[in-house]
Amino acid sequence: MRENILFVDDDENILRSLETLFAGDDVTILLADNAKEALRLMGTREIALLVSDKRMPEMSGIELLTVLKGRSPETVKILMTDHDDPLTPLEAASIGELFRMIAKPWDNEALIQIVREGLEFYRLAMSLRNSDEATILSLAQDIELKDLHTKGHCDRVASYALMIADELGLPEETRLQIKYGSWLHDCGKISVPDTVLNFPGKLNDTEFSTIKKHPLWGAMLARQARLSQTVINIILYHHECYDGAGYPHSLRGDKIPLEARIVSIADTFDALTSKRPYREPAPWDQAINLMDALGGIDLDPALMNIFHSAFAKGLDTNADVTITPGNDNGRLLN
Repeated sequence: MRENILFVDDDENILRSLETLFAGDDVTILLADNAKEALRLMGTREIALLVSDKRMPEMSGIELLTVLKGRSPETVKILMTDHDDPLTPLEAASIGELFRMIAKPWDNEALIQIVREGLEFYRLAMSLRNSDEATILSLAQDIELKDLHTKGHCDRVASYALMIADELGLPEETRLQIKYGSWLHDCGKISVPDTVLNFPGKLNDTEFSTIKKHPLWGAMLARQARLSQTVINIILYHHECYDGAGYPHSLRGDKIPLEARIVSIADTFDALTSKRPYREPAPWDQAINLMDALGGIDLDPALMNIFHSAFAKGLDTNADVTITPGNDNGRLLN
């Protein structure tokens, strides 16, 4: 089925330019010259992706996206701004989840790429919605292929996380959601440019800032797919650190949801015991010693004790966990 893309701008010439730019794509292009017309159109059909100007008379793009936050949360939203009119923190808070912003005058290739990424994001969210376990794993593995260095990572993280969950005696439904969250914990990397994700050397500050957004993008995807709060928490918070120095929200200690603290340990263990372009995988006992040193800093020290117990009971130390991961830039980036 062809997806609907809606462009909203009070300038007729801009709308026609956008219509021409995307005329060759296998999508249906809809145009609205004001926010009220956009809302009317959205009431008649499902809109996969919306691109709205920020400055419009009567109802601004900010006001439009604020309304759509509750009315059409599954629509992927892109905002166009002028170079001298950046989004304020208050505006960002009011509109909710925004996939991208692009400044006018835009670069055609950049806009085409953003729109295509937005459609890919929408299609993945719709595929995840009401999917069975096999489909969720398959989609997670497909996402994983985007990062050339993490083959098998999500499945191994799930295995390690479930060891901890079993040791804690967590309910079966919680264990199931931890498994799904582990599979999907890096799903936000679908929105990270391949040139950044697979860069062979150390990332610069701008590139690292981009890749640090993947928990936010992943949580947005999970919400649009209507996945559980446990899964969302894992995706959003698995790079938070126990001392508050993590990202994206700098949560500290028990403020980080338990399920995210569990997956953080599993994620770190797999990173340390996996091959990097610049180092061999650490032996498992050495990896655990390194993780113990991170207790109270990156990792929950009480859960590390649980991991020790689970590891001693159930981990097959002859298993092959060697992969070729990417960059860590200081703190582990898995």
